[in-house]
Amino acid sequence: MIWIFLLILLGLFLLVAEVLLVPGITVAGIAGFLLIGYGVFAAYTEHGTIAGHITLVFSIVASVITIVLSLRSKTWKKITLNTSIDSKANMDYEQHIQPGDTGVTIGRLAPMGKATINGHDVEVTALDELVDPQTTVVVVKVEGSKIIVKPKK
Repeated sequence: MIWIFLLILLGLFLLVAEVLLVPGITVAGIAGFLLIGYGVFAAYTEHGTIAGHITLVFSIVASVITIVLSLRSKTWKKITLNTSIDSKANMDYEQHIQPGDTGVTIGRLAPMGKATINGHDVEVTALDELVDPQTTVVVVKVEGSKIIVKPKK
């Protein structure tokens, strides 16, 4: 009877590993269900109907309790990342770059690309045309992180 208990225990361990470590339907989950199922089947065949029913109920209750306790455990909070990111991906250039400022394109603007304006390497959008690298451009409009330029004539 002890080996049936160990089979069910190993099956429960594999189910918890499936839920927490390897999400999805993988070998761990399938093996866990098979081990629990075989443990219940072995209890029915070797020890009779009453022992099989008791093993089946124990397996179901133990599965639910194990998964609920695994998900509610404070242990998992200790190994998770709890930092937050409070920075912006796009900088607001309205303070540093104004309409009328000039700069030089770093790469080709087709119609978007990079340019150096007032010492800042920024992504810019050409107004109407393609602009070659190392061309002097004039800022036409600044809207937050969107900078519209045209070639200087």
